[in-house]
Amino acid sequence: MEKIRNFSLKKAIVFYVTMSFIVTFFLSVFTVNIAAEIQNNIWWKYTDQEEYFKGLRNESYETLIARPSREEMSKMDWHISETCDFLQTYGILLWSIAGSIVAVGIFYKNKLKKPIEELKEASKLIAKDELEFHITYENQDEMGMLCQEFEKMRSQLEENNKVLWRMIEDEKALRAAIAHDIRSPLAVLKGYQEMLLEFLLTGEMEKEETEEILLEGMKQIERLNRFIETMRKMTRLEEREPIYQKVELESLGKNLEKEIKILEKETEKQCKIMIKGEIKTAFVDEEMVREVVQNLLSNAFRYAKTSVEVIISAELSRLVIAVEDDGTGFQEDTDKVTQAFYHSNPKDDLKHFGMGMYISRVFCERHGGGLYIEQNRGEGAKVKAVFKER
Repeated sequence: MEKIRNFSLKKAIVFYVTMSFIVTFFLSVFTVNIAAEIQNNIWWKYTDQEEYFKGLRNESYETLIARPSREEMSKMDWHISETCDFLQTYGILLWSIAGSIVAVGIFYKNKLKKPIEELKEASKLIAKDELEFHITYENQDEMGMLCQEFEKMRSQLEENNKVLWRMIEDEKALRAAIAHDIRSPLAVLKGYQEMLLEFLLTGEMEKEETEEILLEGMKQIERLNRFIETMRKMTRLEEREPIYQKVELESLGKNLEKEIKILEKETEKQCKIMIKGEIKTAFVDEEMVREVVQNLLSNAFRYAKTSVEVIISAELSRLVIAVEDDGTGFQEDTDKVTQAFYHSNPKDDLKHFGMGMYISRVFCERHGGGLYIEQNRGEGAKVKAVFKER
């Protein structure tokens, strides 16, 4: 039955029609013979039996039971005889039609009804934007393949909806963060301007104090300029497509070591870089990979106590780069860490805009991978960047 269930539609219809012909053939033969037997029994009642047996004894000619006239037979016998005539004449045709109808019905019930109903119901749910369902038809025929493709489409729509929802949430958070990051330096500048208006014109402010306020104001203006530049870069993030090329892992490691040495000198912390696995090359966008790793390294050096570790490996058509530090780990929900303008410490507002992890996540996703964060409170943080190869 399993083999029949997985027949293609063409094989299935041929199988059901063939079985129908075989069954209807035997039923037709049986019906014609039974009708002839019943008709002969009726005619026998109106036959001169003595003449009939006399004919049987004479082997020189064939003896048949003669058909009585309508006037000779009773009304009931006549109707039965006519019915038998009809069955002998049209029995094969009737059984053929009935067999074909049954074959088509069984074919529809076994091969079409369930997948059509599932696809119809799935279409209604998709029209209502309800995507949390699954198409369970699993026969290995054309309808099964159609259902599988429909399930893939549903799954992709569900994933797209999740991405869209996350983008909407990110946009809300982004608007709130932008308002916050612009408001802070503007508030400081406003305060300085009010002080200058109040004290400078009256001569109550010393030259040194005035100079200090002006310098602090310039710092806030510079911060606003950096913020605008960051926003300009953000507008290009979603449009950037990876440019794949063959990258030697050893060469990638050496390029990263140059940047690591600068960070080691600035922070007086140590970093160890390792290349693991037998695969020594990967087809990725090196510029995109390096930008992600730079962001992760900058973040790791900022919060590490004494050391940072980088592990590079290529496996299962993926380039994986893990960055780990010995700091205090992430203190909040890891989903927040990759949001735009995220700050774990309010003091960080003055140093950076909290865009590194967000940019890294976007680049990893554009590269067909993802950014994965391990929550190890008090034991350091570990971030794994995965890039899918071409």
